[in-house]
Amino acid sequence: MVWQDGIFMAGSLLSVVFLAPALRNVNTRLPLATTVPKMALGVVYAVTFATMGMSLAAGGLLATGGMWFLLAAYRSPRSAVSPRSSQETDCERVPASGPPR
Repeated sequence: MVWQDGIFMAGSLLSVVFLAPALRNVNTRLPLATTVPKMALGVVYAVTFATMGMSLAAGGLLATGGMWFLLAAYRSPRSAVSPRSSQETDCERVPASGPPR
């Protein structure tokens, strides 16, 4: 094993650990413009490291890409599986015509 392979894997898995609280918090909202590119980069980097023979780094980056996928699926504002935000108020649901009189 090349030591760089282990360093890249450790860094990738550390980012998964740091992202876990965002996945566990139901009030977290991350825009798709952030999560989807990060997910794609994780997969592209994983394939790149795999072609270089650095399988540990590739696995760590796949895990990072998977975590960004989960964040996109469950914590984006438009996610069908995310619960209604606790910060949404009744005022935000008033029709465009204005409040009733």
